[in-house]
Amino acid sequence: MDVSFLGGPAPQRGVGVVAPFDFALDRELWRWVPDDVSLHLTRTPFVPVEVSLDLARMVSEHETLREAVGALCAVSPEVVAYACTSGSFVSGVAGERAMSAAMSRAGGTVALTTSGALLDALRELGARRIAVVTPYTRSVTDALEEYLREAGVQVCGRSYLGLTREIWRVPYRDVVDMARAAVADGPEALFISCTNLPTYDVIPQLEAELRMPVISANQVTMWAALRSIGKEAVGPYQALLDPAARRGPAALPPAALPAPALPPDTPVVSLTAEVPVVPVAPMPETVPGTVPETLPEAVQEAVPELQPGPVLAEAAETALPEEER
Repeated sequence: MDVSFLGGPAPQRGVGVVAPFDFALDRELWRWVPDDVSLHLTRTPFVPVEVSLDLARMVSEHETLREAVGALCAVSPEVVAYACTSGSFVSGVAGERAMSAAMSRAGGTVALTTSGALLDALRELGARRIAVVTPYTRSVTDALEEYLREAGVQVCGRSYLGLTREIWRVPYRDVVDMARAAVADGPEALFISCTNLPTYDVIPQLEAELRMPVISANQVTMWAALRSIGKEAVGPYQALLDPAARRGPAALPPAALPAPALPPDTPVVSLTAEVPVVPVAPMPETVPGTVPETLPEAVQEAVPELQPGPVLAEAAETALPEEER
């Protein structure tokens, strides 16, 4: 069969992704990517260490990142993203900038990290007072809060799971429970940390419930990487990706939701007020099959065939089949 008429495949833009060795959410990253963009993923070498500050430092060493970016150069991505939140905030704001610079030099292209993308996303949303949700231990969560504080972002609430392995198995219901607990003090936005924590489907539901922008590690990474090459991330009604969503329920606190307005001069009726009983005159007695003698004159003129007296009795009888009479 000749398929030359198809003319494809369509040209693709390339985005390189460096992920930690235990990253398990390749499919989630792809869900934010438009059809004319391809992701090229590589991973850092395995080390027998659980999720911790020590692991974050090991997977973000400059030499490790340079080697990973070098492997991606064979497919010439237009941008390279380091998809690891803890690995990119563990050394503070200056450390994150140094990682991006090292990756850019290694690949000769634009480079960014998840934590750097997080700060860009908060600036995009105008959020400086946020809540954070993490699957990490307390020490790693503390390091995230310190990174944000250094960048001028206040953390007014947080929740964490204390996990050190298999974070990708956390169900959405646990993410939702943490989010509800973290936002008690009314932040301007919620950040869900860790690129190994599933978040894609839960973001729009949380934004609708919490009435605030909700951003996640994988979301901001893809948003920033695609934006750097002039492309837009795709996602269902997410405030970061769709400015219209920022003007919808995610932008309104519960108290700001307007009550339905009544038309001018609409009387307000109390359901508990006593309703007066108006006496109704009794209907005149009538004989079945007749029209009352008191039927208004105008009505009698309109239906002269229904004058007082027997009504259609004979016609009704003759209309029946003979056997039913």
